Amino acid sequence: MLLGVIADDFTGATDIAGFLVENGMHTIQVNGVPDKEMNIDADAVVISLKSRSCPTEQAISDSLAALTWLQQQNCQQFYFKYCSTFDSTEKGNIGPVTDALLEQLNEDFTVICPALPVNGRTVFNGHLFVFEKLLSESGMRNHPVTPMTNSNLMQLMDAQATGSTGLVDYLNIEQGAENIVNKLQQLKTEGKRYAVVDAFNANHLNEIGKAAHQLKLVTGGSGLAAGIAKNWSAHLRDQTQAKQAGYPSKLPTVIFSGSCSVMTNQQVAHYKKTAPHFAINVEDCLNKQDYSKQVCEWVMSQSTNELAPLVYATADTDALHIIQQQYGAEASSLAVENFFNDLAIQLKAAGICNFIVAGGETSGVVTQSLQVDSFHIGPQITPGVPWVKAVNDNLSLALKSGNFGDPTFFTKAQEYFQ
Repeated sequence: MLLGVIADDFTGATDIAGFLVENGMHTIQVNGVPDKEMNIDADAVVISLKSRSCPTEQAISDSLAALTWLQQQNCQQFYFKYCSTFDSTEKGNIGPVTDALLEQLNEDFTVICPALPVNGRTVFNGHLFVFEKLLSESGMRNHPVTPMTNSNLMQLMDAQATGSTGLVDYLNIEQGAENIVNKLQQLKTEGKRYAVVDAFNANHLNEIGKAAHQLKLVTGGSGLAAGIAKNWSAHLRDQTQAKQAGYPSKLPTVIFSGSCSVMTNQQVAHYKKTAPHFAINVEDCLNKQDYSKQVCEWVMSQSTNELAPLVYATADTDALHIIQQQYGAEASSLAVENFFNDLAIQLKAAGICNFIVAGGETSGVVTQSLQVDSFHIGPQITPGVPWVKAVNDNLSLALKSGNFGDPTFFTKAQEYFQ
């Protein structure tokens, strides 16, 4: 096994797995650290955790357990994958997890590379942009769990990690991999523990990938995965059969949307114009014991429609604030998660085989409730969002990070059924 990836949420795991497959690596995704013997024949394995916004101690513990398992598979390089918008609080979890992984690997230096230019995430002079806006001026400023009010990656990393952070700016990046290696070595000699790397196009990521070939641990979003995968090209095999294994079948389908991101709001609004839809009532989630059963019956009554039914908790910023003020942010969030958990279990039992899910937290809940331990990676619906198919079950999922895709995503995802 060549590459072991630790992803801090479920959508992030499918995101990077899709890029690895697209760039030639036979990749299997597993949910959580395997607790039983698994015979995996793959170039790369992605372990999906739910460690982005959990308590820091738990994020560290889960990540180290994942690393230990990957070390036991004799992986040659390791990749800590976080969101391309660097979702994290002032105290973590990106910095503390990076430090813990470095310590377990007996390493003292790595790169910080959240850039994903194909989806508008770029780094310029160490500042993270979402399309034309600084991260701190984008919709991520109002994220209900990890509001991002600072765009300076060096400052963000220094605030939550134990070491100090340097910068490899775009002028160095554009001089190619050899120059990047030299700059990384210079920063390491100066006592830096982390190096933020500028990147605003695919060629930048390819050159950074080449330069990172000798690093035992790489950290970043999914964009750098393409450059990392190219380093292993001499060891790779034909991926045609592996990709085919991940295609979804034309079977009963449902869409869950739990994200309140700007793009997911647009996607829900667009899809509602032509497809059956059901808005979740938070009060009913809290107080009605049979609420998920009622919604399950509604979903199954819509199964003959050409387009899959949509069940959503998505709301704009103002509506979300009202809900949180009325019921409490933690209580309302937990109630919706529990609702999606129960609904997914009931729908699987009723015969639903395809789940399209928007939102990292919602994707984590659904995947855990369906009890799928590993996936084949299928075609990318949009950059960073592939279909995945259970290795040992007739279940397919499309797990979408909140801001990924365009307004037609939910319809587009259903065009891949075979």
